[in-house]
Amino acid sequence: MALYLLSESASGFGLYSAHGIDEIGQNAEAVRSSVSDLSRFGRVVQLTAFQPFQSALDALNQTSAVSEGYMSDELRSFLELNLPKVKEGKKPKFSLGVAEPKIGSCIFEATNIPCQSNEFIHELLRGVRQHFDRFIKDLKPGDLEKAQLGLAHSYSRAKVKFNVNRVDNMVIQAIFLLDTLDKDVNSFAMRVREWYSWHFPELVKIVNDNYLYARVSKIIEDKSKLSEEHIPMLTEVLGDEDKAREVVEAGKASMGQDLSPVDLINVQTFAQRVMDLADYRKKLHDYLVTKMSDIAPNLAALIGEMVGARLISHAGSLTNLAKCPSSTLQILGAEKALFRALKTRGNTPKYGLIFHSSFIGRASAKNKGRIARYLANKCSIASRIDCFADSSTTAFGEKLREQVEERLEFYDKGVAPRKNVDVMKEVLENLEKKDEGEATVEVSEKKKKRKTEDKEEEKSKKKKKKSKAVEEEELTTTDNGDSKKKKKKKKTKSQDDE
Repeated sequence: MALYLLSESASGFGLYSAHGIDEIGQNAEAVRSSVSDLSRFGRVVQLTAFQPFQSALDALNQTSAVSEGYMSDELRSFLELNLPKVKEGKKPKFSLGVAEPKIGSCIFEATNIPCQSNEFIHELLRGVRQHFDRFIKDLKPGDLEKAQLGLAHSYSRAKVKFNVNRVDNMVIQAIFLLDTLDKDVNSFAMRVREWYSWHFPELVKIVNDNYLYARVSKIIEDKSKLSEEHIPMLTEVLGDEDKAREVVEAGKASMGQDLSPVDLINVQTFAQRVMDLADYRKKLHDYLVTKMSDIAPNLAALIGEMVGARLISHAGSLTNLAKCPSSTLQILGAEKALFRALKTRGNTPKYGLIFHSSFIGRASAKNKGRIARYLANKCSIASRIDCFADSSTTAFGEKLREQVEERLEFYDKGVAPRKNVDVMKEVLENLEKKDEGEATVEVSEKKKKRKTEDKEEEKSKKKKKKSKAVEEEELTTTDNGDSKKKKKKKKTKSQDDE
């Protein structure tokens, strides 16, 4: 049986025929030893056809198609033109050696050309790549290296590019920054409280919240200047007029020491910075919520945006999280406790980051492990839907959340929950109905537009007809007037003659 080799390079597709393979043996080691010798390898493998790529973009498209196991139209026509034709109902008397089994199966399905990919074929293709410049005679020195470098850059760039709205790296960076901001804002707010307490120590007991404390200290500035005029502003910040009056009264009888204007300016500047950081933290949280609704809407609907973002961050990406089994997802974030338990042969942890979910807090002590296992299972399903689904929707996440609620009721009251198969079928049916409804709405809108366009056309036609009729009437009236004038002239002429 004749053997052909399909080789993909940076410059084009090459088809090689292998003859007299028995001379070098059918095992990979014999081929490996003979590949370096061109005189011996050249007698066995010869170039049959070569099709260069038209441009760098064409090279990128063809290489991407081959790497994904897809046969392009150009590759199909190249093979059909240069390989022997296979008659219907008869077995081909040749086979095609390819590097990847995926592209081999695709070629066989489309053209019925038998393909093989094994270690022996790989060694032959390695020899073809090694002596590629000897097979292609018109190739200039350095051209192949330039083509390989350009194709490598463009292929890597194309692999990195994906949907901008679903870049989970932004979620990872945002949740890391949110955690560091929480620590920094907390430590800075404590520093503001300690610093301003030298001037107004009574304010700490009245205002407990760190952010409100910074805002109040910014409004008060010097406690000796506190008066009834500050009450409306303090009430607006604190939300309680009684507290505002208490602050004013405490300022009048405060035991704190006076600060110089320069010290007060520094305290106020630092308090403003803390307020700005707290405001930015709120904006970052809103950004994270919107980003999670784009990237992992079902996971966010099931377990919440913050816990979902922490799971994605700990796994490294949404794809890695989707690949994790539910048992791994259950203890994500509790690796130290797990390995300590394995080392000491103690009890392994029941939950990791998913402990921050409200479901585990609502469960009783004996059911916390069971609900954690069930919640991890649903989180695994939601992450896989978010990662591999074509369209984003929260329908699956909402139904999975309902299932977790039903499971909690089952543990507490014994009410039997619905099966997952029935719930998923219900979601799919609802989505199909929505798609049909949207399609009907679009069709009705198109019909309305057509009707309005038809009405406008009819109106324009009627206007044109009316304008034509008016013009014809005017013409007839003008013709009648001229004829009357002529008759009058004739009458006057006849009178004159008489």
